[in-house]
Amino acid sequence: MPDRSEVASDEFATVLRAAIRARGLGLERIRDRLRAQGVTVSLATLSYWQSGRSRPERRDSLVAVALLESVLEVPAGTLSSSLGPPRRRGRWLSTVPSSEVAAYWAEPDPVEDAVSEVDIRWDERLTRISQHDRVYVGAEGGELAYHSRQVLRAEADGPDRWVVIMHLDEHDRPLPAIRPLRHCHLGRVVSRPADGLLVAELLFDRPLRKGETVITEHELVNSPPYPPADNYERKFRLPVREYVLEISFEHPPAWCEQYSQLDDDAEQVRAVDPGPAVHGVALNFGPGRYGFRWGPQL
Repeated sequence: MPDRSEVASDEFATVLRAAIRARGLGLERIRDRLRAQGVTVSLATLSYWQSGRSRPERRDSLVAVALLESVLEVPAGTLSSSLGPPRRRGRWLSTVPSSEVAAYWAEPDPVEDAVSEVDIRWDERLTRISQHDRVYVGAEGGELAYHSRQVLRAEADGPDRWVVIMHLDEHDRPLPAIRPLRHCHLGRVVSRPADGLLVAELLFDRPLRKGETVITEHELVNSPPYPPADNYERKFRLPVREYVLEISFEHPPAWCEQYSQLDDDAEQVRAVDPGPAVHGVALNFGPGRYGFRWGPQL
């Protein structure tokens, strides 16, 4: 017998597809109209919702559903009433629930499924002292590569790995290659091209003792056709003392803005003067998300 939430997911997808057809709007226009009202939903998320591959469950997704009803000009409650009860969660490999790790992703289900195949037992025993991301955007507007450095401290004996989760909105692009650079090497790697997901374990040179720190560096390198880049964000389930994000452009964009959102607070946005590079610094940040949006390149 099918789960009630699975039946509801099919019903929601059917109602949403019918509303989109009746309104005659493409997914890009729907996304842009939601963004104009202060809610960001990716094209991949909208596509997942209408195909039934996933459904909105988190608070910000339910807010988006209410605005979708307005955008699609259907009576209030048309979409939300078709959602049904929350989806039941399964068992995972780690003592840290995968649902918590995936909490800040717009579509948590594919992330939870991929993360369930790696070992995240030490995630909450690693204090994020410093994280520094550098993103490189090419002349044609594609994301060439991403470099990350983190300083971590063990709060117990035993942590031996750091788990990387990377997501591409454009699922027709090849996933990047992940390359350990300093004080780490690859463990298990889970590639889900259909979901635009890459999850990888970066194993430390040796297990850490309580109070010990480690500095790791790795990079993700894309290959042509490069995924189009108009935003980049880091999601934090646990707080970080210092986070630095740099975006380097071969051709500066026409506009750029930095945004952040703590837990369930409203998103904070500020305009940034575009140039060959922009950067932001956050102190004692998280849980939440932090990033930049921009467009189009000159």
